[in-house]
Amino acid sequence: MIALAASRRDWSLPALEPVLGRRITILGSTGSIGINTLSVIEHARTVHGPQALPIEALTAGSNVEALVKQALSVRPKLAVIADENLRPRLVEALKGSGIEAAAGRAAVIEAASRPSDVVMVAIVGAAAIEPALAAIRRGATVALANKECVVAAGSVFRDAIEKSGAAVIPVDSEHNAVFQVLGGGDAGEVERVTLTASGGPFREWTLERMRAATPDQAVAHPNWSMGAKISIDSATLMNKGLELIEAHFLFALPPDKLGVIVHPQSVVHCLVSYEDGSTLAHLSAPDMRTPIAHALAWPRRISSPSRRLNLAEVAKLTFQAPDLERFPSLRIAIDCMRAGGLAPTVLNAANEIAVESFLEGRIGFLDIPRVVEETLNVADGSNANDGALEGVLATDARARAEARRVCLRAR
Repeated sequence: MIALAASRRDWSLPALEPVLGRRITILGSTGSIGINTLSVIEHARTVHGPQALPIEALTAGSNVEALVKQALSVRPKLAVIADENLRPRLVEALKGSGIEAAAGRAAVIEAASRPSDVVMVAIVGAAAIEPALAAIRRGATVALANKECVVAAGSVFRDAIEKSGAAVIPVDSEHNAVFQVLGGGDAGEVERVTLTASGGPFREWTLERMRAATPDQAVAHPNWSMGAKISIDSATLMNKGLELIEAHFLFALPPDKLGVIVHPQSVVHCLVSYEDGSTLAHLSAPDMRTPIAHALAWPRRISSPSRRLNLAEVAKLTFQAPDLERFPSLRIAIDCMRAGGLAPTVLNAANEIAVESFLEGRIGFLDIPRVVEETLNVADGSNANDGALEGVLATDARARAEARRVCLRAR
């Protein structure tokens, strides 16, 4: 579905001034992607003036202190905290600032519906589904930093984009790289798209060592600074499996044209091989501010504070096939991509519960893929209709309940 944006062949670029005047909404502003988005915006204001990239709304889950600090700094029209219980603290902290305060899930969805030009979707997990759809349905440009909502509700997103004509620009470094490499080309000429994986912190660990891995060890990613959930997904390689499913929907590519290769340096973000034998790669330093800046300014480019790539310092780029025996989460995700239906919905829901349980110390690291697989065996959605949001949300809820039962048995 991203092909809807990527295949536009109008090569006349808009003037930079209107691009810098785009109003931005950030859903999930206190997380890693949200903080990096604000860093890009602050840099743009330093370079182009304080009026660059004005902010319509900021939302956060429960970190009200960080949200207040951000709001008072960048002056959005609206600040929303998803946790209803924190509304009084937000209102009190913003009293007299002229910034509207709101709370609750409905308020987050309303923030996505407000008339901003670009909506950065940086909420973690399936909680992003309804806010992201709200932005898409009104035809906004959506900078999508959340893969789980596409994995869980890919067909719903595809249909909404086709109806609204919204442009969806992926922010994940790998998908943003594919988007840039494809450019205005024809996806039908693509022979294979290969996403790179760092291999995570346990790339060279044995199964015995991983069995005793702690949450602190699992979130200690060697290359990227990310939130806890995505860091655990990187350690299991589930993150790469989710990204394959996302790419399947975003670029309308069949599963047999998608693959993964382990690249520990995280410099090459994708490889796109064409039917004429050419393979094009996208390279950049591992810094999320690079794809964020691209998404905010697309189809133009603006200056970013991200690290610059120095290949002489990197010196060596290495690649190897992923080990599906030590990292079965990737295999499970590939199977779900091939199965289709609502199997990816079940996969995503079960993985979120398993990761949460691991972070809370209720299951071990190697239990994560086992919980996901057992949940899929009970709540397999491969034959289900994946076209309605209500069905997606109901399947998601059932899968979460089953995954919680499996986690209890894993104790």
